[in-house]
Amino acid sequence: MHEMALMESVLEIVEDEARRAGATRVTVVRLAVGVLSHVDPEALRFCFEAVTNGTTAAGARLEIDRVAGAGWCLDCSTTVALDERFGDCPQCGGRRVQMTAGDDLRVAELEVV
Repeated sequence: MHEMALMESVLEIVEDEARRAGATRVTVVRLAVGVLSHVDPEALRFCFEAVTNGTTAAGARLEIDRVAGAGWCLDCSTTVALDERFGDCPQCGGRRVQMTAGDDLRVAELEVV
């Protein structure tokens, strides 16, 4: 399960940012997770509980915002919605679509005290 390694990295970022802010506790972690990222939000939730135990983020609420997939079609020069990686352009049917959004995972926001 690669979500555990991802969440360990997220926790490092969260703790570093909390420390920089002079916070003693993290209350909310908001992640932006692309629908094309091959990351399971429920697995992230499970891993979050496991990795935050005993840290400044213990007991924090995890919020996950899903980011839609998008791409740029080189054939029709259009930004299009993507439901799958390497999908055909829904406008022209072309196969030369470069993904521009929806494959990321990032810490979008923290609430700390």
